[in-house]
Amino acid sequence: MLRARSETPGCNNVLHFNNAGASLLPAPVVDAVNAHFRLEAEMGGYEAAEAAKTTVQGFYAAAAQLIGCSPEEIAYQESATRAWDMVFYALQFQPGDRVLTAKAEYASNYIAFLQIAKKTGAVIEVIPDDPYGQISLSALESRIDAKVKLIAITHVPTQGGLVNPAQAVGRVARDAGVFYLLDATQSVGQMPIDVGELYCDALCTTGRKYLRGPRGTGFLYVKQSRIEELEPPFLDLHAATWTGLDRVHIRNDAARFETWERNYSNMLGLKTAMEYASSWGLETIWARIRLLSATLRAKLSSIPKVQIRDLGEEQCGIVTFTVNGLDSEGIVQALRKKQINVSLSRVEYARLDFEARGLESVVRASVHYYNTEEEIERFCQEIEELA
Repeated sequence: MLRARSETPGCNNVLHFNNAGASLLPAPVVDAVNAHFRLEAEMGGYEAAEAAKTTVQGFYAAAAQLIGCSPEEIAYQESATRAWDMVFYALQFQPGDRVLTAKAEYASNYIAFLQIAKKTGAVIEVIPDDPYGQISLSALESRIDAKVKLIAITHVPTQGGLVNPAQAVGRVARDAGVFYLLDATQSVGQMPIDVGELYCDALCTTGRKYLRGPRGTGFLYVKQSRIEELEPPFLDLHAATWTGLDRVHIRNDAARFETWERNYSNMLGLKTAMEYASSWGLETIWARIRLLSATLRAKLSSIPKVQIRDLGEEQCGIVTFTVNGLDSEGIVQALRKKQINVSLSRVEYARLDFEARGLESVVRASVHYYNTEEEIERFCQEIEELA
């Protein structure tokens, strides 16, 4: 991992266990962003975009290679939330339509469910957990009927190490002919993802987390056979063409979910980040993350007063915990003063899950492949002192 750390300038400044929030950028990504900014400064924004047109188009190929689809099924987005919204709000809900989701669902998604339910009369149904704390497949199968309009779950929730059985959920959705929207914000870049193997109709992700791209970036995948049945909630002259005074033609590829204006520097930064991840190999990255996170869980578990809060039969690089008698936010702030980055997950981020477990907040430590065993040792020593 010497190369990974040498190409990550931030490793010289902080112990960064906040990769589920925003990873440290590798130098090639910083260079790609800055190079296009300089080009805009030197020749103008429109002209720079035109000059980089071929490189920009490479973004779609990089994303497609990463998740196993065609470039025409990829749309650039400013965030995973906006990508998710573009599909969810394109679905036409009627009174009585049922939306099936999981207890671990992320706040932004559930807020959208509540808004649409209020507007349309659609019904939100939360599938209970299985004994491991992940979505129960048997309960999901038992809820399927002709009124189910959508199955929407988060692959890796924001508040813990759980990896939901996304592929098995996809099989249920496929067999029932139900649209399947997968939030892969925390999983793309952390583990191998193949949309064909997951059987999802749409998938969203962000750039800033495990892909190690710039903030304010993300992308959307929509299965080709589903694209034309989804009219985006808003259109512009990139998503559609004004063909007559009272007529428009909407594109027949995933770019119908894009807008014309975008930050090209950040887009090229995300392209570079995806290519960088692919150069390491997602299997290699995933193996390293699982090793580090398992080590971190084991060492934290051995500290008196520390309680690991992760659920799931399969777990990932996100490790959450509390310390008896200590406020989680206080722990986060105390660590930050020592140049150790972690984050806080609050009840309002995942209310269904946290309220069921009687939690108000947890400390979230999330590792990536550039982290080291020595950093884990130092981190656990700091937690032990605090405890």
